[in-house]
Amino acid sequence: MLRRTITATDIESPEKLIELLDRHAYLADEGLATAAFLALRMGRPLFLEGEAGVGKTELAKTLAQLLDAPLIRLQCYEGLDAAQALYDWDFARQLLHLKAAEAAGVTDVGRLEGEIYDRRFLIARPLLKAIETQPSVLLVDEVDRADDEFEAFLLEVLSDFTISIPELGTITAQTPPVVVVTSNRTREVHDALKRRCLYHWLEHPSFDREVAILLRRLPECTETLAAQVARAAERLRQADLIKPPGVAETLDWTEALLTLGARELDPGRAAATLGAALKYREDVESVLANGLLGGADGRRAGHG
Repeated sequence: MLRRTITATDIESPEKLIELLDRHAYLADEGLATAAFLALRMGRPLFLEGEAGVGKTELAKTLAQLLDAPLIRLQCYEGLDAAQALYDWDFARQLLHLKAAEAAGVTDVGRLEGEIYDRRFLIARPLLKAIETQPSVLLVDEVDRADDEFEAFLLEVLSDFTISIPELGTITAQTPPVVVVTSNRTREVHDALKRRCLYHWLEHPSFDREVAILLRRLPECTETLAAQVARAAERLRQADLIKPPGVAETLDWTEALLTLGARELDPGRAAATLGAALKYREDVESVLANGLLGGADGRRAGHG
């Protein structure tokens, strides 16, 4: 029997969404599930802000999985412009077409011009691809890294999910994509874009939730190791570090320990694998110098 695809209208409550996300090993709290549920039911973009590694991007990936829809990702960066996000013409293929037409003796300029601006020569970038694909989940990742001009352009696209291509006409989404916009808050995003979206700030998970995440995502992990890693991560986030570990780093750290055969967090292995959790030399040195790593008994331990 074929499994019926789940749609936004099938998700009748935040509690149901929590259950569906849990089936895909994403453990959402009530606040996040409510924001995501409302975004799905109201057809509004969901703007997720928070430290790197708290699960913003992972939520978009999981929504795509449970909705059985392709995830279309627009990774933002400084200098990103409309052409890189919307569409581009495949000039190489257009040139080949013109040369083939010339070789075949075609001299009708109007015909050639119409042919080279055919849809088959158009390269769909993420925004156009999301508008043309039903259903789809559009992830606009790290919008805070893009320029103000791109932010204003994105606001216009998200307002009506319509793109005008001079050579082809207007393309409008029959069914707007599910949109997740993320920001690590390296700069403030303009209020106009936030007003278009439903907003949610993602905190680092509580101790109990992080333990549950580790056990769910890494079934071979012992409860003791999960608890000790979560407690160590909690201490590291309270320290004055350049980049405290997020959930993604905690998972990497635990996986590294498991790869070494660890069933408990001992100071030696914790120090040896610290590069899975921390990504700056200064942070590693600070943690080791101040004895912020916890041993299996929960006490502070240095690098031995």
